[in-house]
Amino acid sequence: MNNAPIGVYDSGFGGLSVWREIRRRLPEESLLYLGDGKNCPYGGRGREQITRFAEEAVERLLAAGAKLIVVGCNTATTAAVEHLRARWSDIPIVGLEPAVKPACLTTKTRRIAVLATAHSLASDMFLRTAARYAQDVEVVKVVGEGFVELVEEGREHSPEAEAAVRRVVEPLFDMQVDKIVLGCTHYPFLAPVLRRVIGDREIDIIDSGEAVARRVEWFLDRYDMRAERGSMPKYEFMTFADEQYRARLQAKALGAELSPMVDNNTELK
Repeated sequence: MNNAPIGVYDSGFGGLSVWREIRRRLPEESLLYLGDGKNCPYGGRGREQITRFAEEAVERLLAAGAKLIVVGCNTATTAAVEHLRARWSDIPIVGLEPAVKPACLTTKTRRIAVLATAHSLASDMFLRTAARYAQDVEVVKVVGEGFVELVEEGREHSPEAEAAVRRVVEPLFDMQVDKIVLGCTHYPFLAPVLRRVIGDREIDIIDSGEAVARRVEWFLDRYDMRAERGSMPKYEFMTFADEQYRARLQAKALGAELSPMVDNNTELK
């Protein structure tokens, strides 16, 4: 048993979609969330720079006592997860990949779309995954232009968000795509808009958050790292940005649930 927190890291708000799935599946586990904020978005940055950001984030999470690390950012996963695992080989590190496999196994039209950042779509990790599972499936690669910024600014329900989603998604309707894979953890926050734009078309939205939570659970069981039964979880939020950004992370994660179990003294400089 281990009551230390699970550390979750993202470039900003996106990893909160993974944080929520972990919390839902593992309600007794304490969670430590680091949303970079200072360097977001990552999508247009180089691999070496993203790796440096990821290293600094993992160092901070481990210094704060994390027992396991979740890289809750698709772009950081593709750029840095192999390096992180080599550097911290004694710590379980869970990364993210777009849910290409389940989309390919269940598509009826044999055409799927993957929405992700430009960096993720061009990465070796994504190309290997697509080559492995999409041998007889056409994969349409689409950059969610402006999606990350909309979520970071809290405008995912705005008219601008719907316009951005329409620009990206509507061209897919004539391609007979029946699965849209969300390949960035910011994008699930736009799922309500996506569903509204898709309407009654037979197109499924696939997210990897639940699969990541299951993987975390597997590691906890494999290494006997679960929190003690009946433990009261604590939720902490950190950032490389300012206190206002940290407070927004906390509010988005917990909303009206703020309580003494939340540690407010968690800004990183």
